[in-house]
Amino acid sequence: MYQGLAAARDDPRLPVRPAGAYTERRNRHRPGRFALPPSLPAMQHLSPADAQDLLAQSPETLFIDCRSEMEYLFVGHPKGAHNVPWNDGPDWEVNPHFVQMVKKLAGQASARPVLLICRSGNRSSAAARALEGAGFSNVQFVLHGFEGDLDAQRHRNTVNGWRHDGLPWEQY
Repeated sequence: MYQGLAAARDDPRLPVRPAGAYTERRNRHRPGRFALPPSLPAMQHLSPADAQDLLAQSPETLFIDCRSEMEYLFVGHPKGAHNVPWNDGPDWEVNPHFVQMVKKLAGQASARPVLLICRSGNRSSAAARALEGAGFSNVQFVLHGFEGDLDAQRHRNTVNGWRHDGLPWEQY
């Protein structure tokens, strides 16, 4: 059962990177294609509340909801977030235009801060690695995403996440 990104960080089976060591980041869908240069900082993982604070303190931050268009429209989305799907139906393949679409929204400025959110944090983590590999230098993503982790009954929005935390959202 998925325990969330916080549990994954504490998993003793995962390799631990020594402090200050450079570790190549890879996009799990294209192994070896997106290496992070050693001069760039590692991406930040923000709680929903910290993400909301970042947006308030840094209005130039580009807020991207990388869920599917249907999730964005019908489940709801954080106010002010742009929808750029990381993958979408009907085939659920990784969007080959994702990075280019984000670059267009960022005004071709790879130094512009980018904050990503998805349902639970998995897609936004993969999308963040792709953006870093494409040269974006300030990428963060929201831990637990919009809907949060599953509870014991396999329901979302009851444990954590943007909506659970009462942060501003809307639905069409």
